[in-house]
Amino acid sequence: MSVELDVFVGNTTIMDEEVYQLWLDGYTVNEAVRVRMEGGVLEEWEASAEVLQSDTMDQFRTFQMCERLLHSPAKLANQLLFQIPPHRQAMLIERYYAFDSAFVREVLGKKLSKGTKKDLDDISTKTAIALKSCRRQFDNFKRVFKVVEELKGCLVENIQQHFLLSDRLARDYAAIVFFVNNRFETGKRKLQYLSFQDFAFCACQLINYWTVGAVGERERETGVVTRSLRRQRDFDNMVEDMDVDLDKEFLQDLKDLKILITDKDMLDQHKSLVCTALRGKTKVFNEMETNFKNLSRGLVNIAAKLLNAKDVRDFFIDLVEKFIEPCRSDKWTAADVKLFLTHYTNSAHILDAFKHQAVWDRYMGVIKSCILKMYHD
Repeated sequence: MSVELDVFVGNTTIMDEEVYQLWLDGYTVNEAVRVRMEGGVLEEWEASAEVLQSDTMDQFRTFQMCERLLHSPAKLANQLLFQIPPHRQAMLIERYYAFDSAFVREVLGKKLSKGTKKDLDDISTKTAIALKSCRRQFDNFKRVFKVVEELKGCLVENIQQHFLLSDRLARDYAAIVFFVNNRFETGKRKLQYLSFQDFAFCACQLINYWTVGAVGERERETGVVTRSLRRQRDFDNMVEDMDVDLDKEFLQDLKDLKILITDKDMLDQHKSLVCTALRGKTKVFNEMETNFKNLSRGLVNIAAKLLNAKDVRDFFIDLVEKFIEPCRSDKWTAADVKLFLTHYTNSAHILDAFKHQAVWDRYMGVIKSCILKMYHD
């Protein structure tokens, strides 16, 4: 009995993107085969179930062999075992480090420790994400954090350089690293309405304007050398000079803003200026006028306490409790919030006795952006 067998020999590693995604999602070989069959792959390729099983198993084995290289993506381009075109390498890396928003929302701000890893079973059940996928995503967060936590320079660029991720994904990882480093509280009930992208946006604002690295970068661009830059030069080898550390000098200076609420004349003048600018421009003017002093005290007190690590952790809770919830209870629209914060910030420049304009603008620029991002249902 004669048997005809077609054989193809090549040196390019064949990888099916659909099968790769099933592997990343934590499917077993049998589960992946079932999904592929339900998708009509047998009819499309006129193949048998046995061939599909063999193909899926072979590809899963290839992905598992590639996984150690994906832990250090730069090695993928230099290895000789798998002949993978550059565009396919980029796809493998990007998808391997991609993560589910529901998963990252559960672990955001928590220590990337064994204790948190033990909770992955519960997180897997809660999010309906396979445990294997949860472990991969958690290990990726931990791996990126360990590599970049002591590197100086731009956090996003460091992540891109070492893990070859797209700009969008690198920025998301920068937010995760930033939250882990500063231990921001994100799990309280009042914060559950906020998505990972809400927090990632706020992290980007904080990194760009409130960190030591942000200060040094702006001063280098403008050519202005201040004490912050001199300190950065003097302590060039210190670990804290990076994008994940809030600028302690700036946090110390924030205490000077308390004059806006402790000086009664200045508080009254600030209120008068803001209300004059707002009158006739919003339906909730009466509420703005009535609650001005409480809202101003809330915002300034948040600033004054940020030098303490615990209060940094409660930053987002404070924004919700001291500003967002009171505005919601008075039925402010997002446009109302933007209008109020704009005039609230700008009017401080007209106060003759207020001498902290630069610190005020640096603080309120971020506060305004974060509140507007967080002000939704």
